[in-house]
Amino acid sequence: MLELEKLKQNFPLINDMQQYKPIFWENPKFHQVEALPFSIEDMEDAALRLERFSSYIRKVFPETEKDHGLIESPLKPIPFMHNHLSQTEQHGANGKLWLKCDSHLAISGSIKARGGIYEVLKLAETIAMKHGGLEWTDDYRILDEPHYKELFSKYNVSVGSTGNLGLSIGIMSAKLGFSVTVHMSSDARQWKKDLLRARGVEVVEHQSDYQFAVAEGRKSAEHDASCHFVDDEGSADLFLGYTVAALRLRTQLDSQNIQVDADHPLFVYLPSAASGFAGLTEATKHAKNKGIHIENANHIVWATGGNMVPKDEMMKYVTYGHSLT
Repeated sequence: MLELEKLKQNFPLINDMQQYKPIFWENPKFHQVEALPFSIEDMEDAALRLERFSSYIRKVFPETEKDHGLIESPLKPIPFMHNHLSQTEQHGANGKLWLKCDSHLAISGSIKARGGIYEVLKLAETIAMKHGGLEWTDDYRILDEPHYKELFSKYNVSVGSTGNLGLSIGIMSAKLGFSVTVHMSSDARQWKKDLLRARGVEVVEHQSDYQFAVAEGRKSAEHDASCHFVDDEGSADLFLGYTVAALRLRTQLDSQNIQVDADHPLFVYLPSAASGFAGLTEATKHAKNKGIHIENANHIVWATGGNMVPKDEMMKYVTYGHSLT
């Protein structure tokens, strides 16, 4: 408690956060360039891995057929929202506004599908190549055969989550045949717990917060060589799974003839704590800060989740949102 009071003295915004008031925090390190322990080659390697798995994904998740087994979301213009903001925020109809629909990503319905599913797939590939005879050149649909399901069943995947990461890890791991344990905090929604259990996932409920759930998940994996813990606070593979979005976004921008340069900068609004989205800078690296003309800017709102939320619960969020206007 004393630590919290000290934090509140140093960071008064915490008081508003506790009262659920909208806040704005400006990062004092904004524009400071920091070296990342990953390269564009690492990102491209992750993208190639997801392509290798596309035939398997296409087979076991038929909803990905239209995207040929790639878990990707469309980039759509949202002119009605743009017009509304132009009127209510009194800034004029500057630039163009787009929506990146990760809220409708296949399999687990949120941005967490990118990093979480990628980490599980990389784990499966590593095990299958080391112990199951899988080759780079194989058609990965064979991973759905009993031989590999039996191999994966000897391993456990564990994660701590409030819900969305747990969904992506749980659904993908269970489909491959892994034993899966998701440690969930007290604020995880009941429908997420029910969905995971229906997919054969073990859900451990903790009457505490997210940090505690992560710590318990990490602890459970420490002394089990057959258990892989997905660390949302420090996993390199999780990060790389997210960064693939930058490469694909760049392709989407090009395919829709969306110009990005010093005169047409790109601003991305990501309302999420998703780890690893520093990778998006790779898609915006040629949008310089000098000579920017805001009237020509492209603004992308990154929708991070919602497609799997039950309709009645979603309407509660919508109603609450209306009450804030």
